[in-house]
Amino acid sequence: MGHVLVLGGARSGKTGFAERLAMRAGTRPAYLATAQALDAEMRERVASHKQQRAQVFATIEEPLRLSAAITQAAKTHDAILVDCLTLWITNLIVANENVATAVDELLATLAATTSARVILVSNEVGLGIVPDNAMARMFRDLAGSAHQRIAEICDDAYFVVAGLPMVLKGSVPQAEVLQRRVHEA
Repeated sequence: MGHVLVLGGARSGKTGFAERLAMRAGTRPAYLATAQALDAEMRERVASHKQQRAQVFATIEEPLRLSAAITQAAKTHDAILVDCLTLWITNLIVANENVATAVDELLATLAATTSARVILVSNEVGLGIVPDNAMARMFRDLAGSAHQRIAEICDDAYFVVAGLPMVLKGSVPQAEVLQRRVHEA
């Protein structure tokens, strides 16, 4: 029961794919959301997403203390979907937290979490142009570094484009079956 990293661009279908993975990974899935509803549009979006997931996932909201939330969730859930790492990194930067230290803690937590499969969703931000300001470049660099380190310890990693998962790491036959199931869902 290894952990999974799911990367993709905005609106690529990565969260839907990760949700299907989580539903197949366990009977008691949790949805660990890192978003903060700071404006009316985001509050509506969060409320809508919660309502859509309510029948399947227990929702846990934690914008900063991701490692502690995973540890706590693993006590009662056998699959934990984290959505998303790039929002978490943004939250850490805004809170003046040390992102590298937080990623170290996350890696240690993932290594220690054996009772639940953790599926981590994140935006791949390194495919566009070089950002024109220092803060955006710092964010891109921190996210890219975190993705590399997390992918290294995950058993499976996917990149989702247009709703289609591509295997970066893991079992190709398993991914082909999942891809067929994505279209059946």
